[in-house]
Amino acid sequence: MDRFKKTNKASILGILGNIFLLIIKSLIGFITNSRAMIADAFNSAGDIISSVFTYIGNKIASVPSDEDHNLGHGKAEYIYSMLISIAMILMSLFVFRDSFNSIFNNSTLNFSIWLVVVCIITIIVKFSLFIYTNNIYKKYNNLLIKANSKDHRNDCFITLGTLISSIFTLYHIYFIDGIIGSLISIWMIITSIKIFKESYDVLMDKSISIETKKKVYEIIEKHSEIKKVIHFNSTPVGYKYQISFTIYVNGNMSTFESHKIADNLEKEINKNLDEIYLTIIHVNPIETNNS
Repeated sequence: MDRFKKTNKASILGILGNIFLLIIKSLIGFITNSRAMIADAFNSAGDIISSVFTYIGNKIASVPSDEDHNLGHGKAEYIYSMLISIAMILMSLFVFRDSFNSIFNNSTLNFSIWLVVVCIITIIVKFSLFIYTNNIYKKYNNLLIKANSKDHRNDCFITLGTLISSIFTLYHIYFIDGIIGSLISIWMIITSIKIFKESYDVLMDKSISIETKKKVYEIIEKHSEIKKVIHFNSTPVGYKYQISFTIYVNGNMSTFESHKIADNLEKEINKNLDEIYLTIIHVNPIETNNS
């Protein structure tokens, strides 16, 4: 499927891009003693882990259903998204501790034009990756790619902060570097928690969105033969949902007629709503005088 191929390509580009950025950020960060740049380098290390997890999670999620996994392996996408968020949180806490300490230890850094160059290169690379992954996410609604896309976007702002802190050193204002390093880590933590929650919701079988449920009912209401709908349930299946509900139709209908209504409705819902993986409808008769 294009969805899985595009995700694989995005994860590989992310790995290569972040390895390149990790090398140049680490080199310049340690040479200049820039806490913000070192924090940015750790962020790139976390991004490499994220891209690797994206690749592995996508590989597993793309495996079709089998005897042991009747609904496929789609939830691997969310398991690995959760692992990405946990790795990012741990990395962020380490960076926050180091940056926070540097504020009170009067740590200084040596300005270098290479700090500016690395920041500009990082912004260009990350913004390009953001545009690419964001377009894929909009098309395929993949949480793994969404996590990567947000990370690339955040990195643009984070590196801009690093650039600002390096400029302040020209005026011998060094504490800004530690403050921005701390802010970088806090931003990473907030982003990671959001990804964790979104993954957790799916793994805990969170119900379909109110908007999608409303769309399903709008389709049902087009069928005047259906008198009542009860027992609406939904279950996440990878990045889509399986839904089931019971409809009541005129009890004088033949079994063939009533089930044909259900079959046609299932096909219509599956065809018109990309969020729906499978629709299961149970049919019950209703007495004519109650219709």
